[in-house]
Amino acid sequence: MARVFRPNDMKCPYCSHLEDKVVDSRESREGEAIRRRRQCAGCGRRFTSYERIDEIPYLVVKKDGSRERFDPQKLMVGLLKACEKRPVSMNQLESIVNEVESFVHDSGNRERPTAQIGEMLMERLRQLDKVAYVRYASVYLDFKDIKEFMAELRELLRVERTG
Repeated sequence: MARVFRPNDMKCPYCSHLEDKVVDSRESREGEAIRRRRQCAGCGRRFTSYERIDEIPYLVVKKDGSRERFDPQKLMVGLLKACEKRPVSMNQLESIVNEVESFVHDSGNRERPTAQIGEMLMERLRQLDKVAYVRYASVYLDFKDIKEFMAELRELLRVERTG
């Protein structure tokens, strides 16, 4: 009867036999791989294999439906631009980025829409610094004309007066 090859079968580098036994297993020094010492069931010679787990990246789903790797540094760049020459500390910005990063990492399917992330950032900036909020919103919300921009400013002022 023919043996069915399975993807996790390890082929002996000496005789190409597909059966072996693991005689020793340990984590590599960096902890990024598992080193396995194996003995071939065919020729009896020993060989070493390394197994590495591929990390599944966290993704953001953009407005057009495309996906890209979540990059906290990209968030920080946007926040730094919005907060330029404003009384906002790096600690405050790092705290916002850490909060968003936790939000993304808490996703069950490792994806978050950029709309949710953008709304979260705008809310934090609104609480932190109104000018930085308006700067960020003007880019994020992509106002089509001055009327849309003014409507957002009026809403901000209205909330400020009632809040």
